[in-house]
Amino acid sequence: MAAITSEPISKKSRWLWFCTICIVVVGIDQWMKQYALVNWQGVPPRSFFYDIFRIQFAPNPGAFLGLFGNLPDHVRFIILTVLNGVILAGVSAYILFGKNVSKYIFIAFALVVAGGIGNMIDRVRFDFVVDFFNIGIGGLRSGIFNIADMAISGGFVMMIPLAIWGETEEKQDSQSESKQAEPSAGTAAS
Repeated sequence: MAAITSEPISKKSRWLWFCTICIVVVGIDQWMKQYALVNWQGVPPRSFFYDIFRIQFAPNPGAFLGLFGNLPDHVRFIILTVLNGVILAGVSAYILFGKNVSKYIFIAFALVVAGGIGNMIDRVRFDFVVDFFNIGIGGLRSGIFNIADMAISGGFVMMIPLAIWGETEEKQDSQSESKQAEPSAGTAAS
């Protein structure tokens, strides 16, 4: 399989797309979490589609699958709010101000940042993240997650091909192909 090809996104477009992705992801995420708090908190899990999909309210004081959830409050705050905020700010700075950031990488990282912001809002507001979705078949089930987690996961899944095959710039590939197709002056005279 070939490398992911993507041309750089212009610096002007970055702000528009960054704000759009963040507003849409964080908006839907926070709306769904508020709905979950009001309608699903304290309610037994509900199963749909032969138990493939469950709605199951679960406050998560930790990170992915409850990681760091048992740490003291002040340590958890430093790791999951302060450190996470610094990382999100760094990734945001990279995709907004970095040189030659491709559209593909930009979208992947913007999804991760938007999801991270959604979960950070919960940590600041509630001291836990509101999780409520669960999928699986039989005993094979996912952890309980939310919209922000789906954005983060989607961004990381987009990065898998980059880690395996790398990325090339379309302009360089098309230029090298056109140079190979043109015969050199010495070859034409023979």
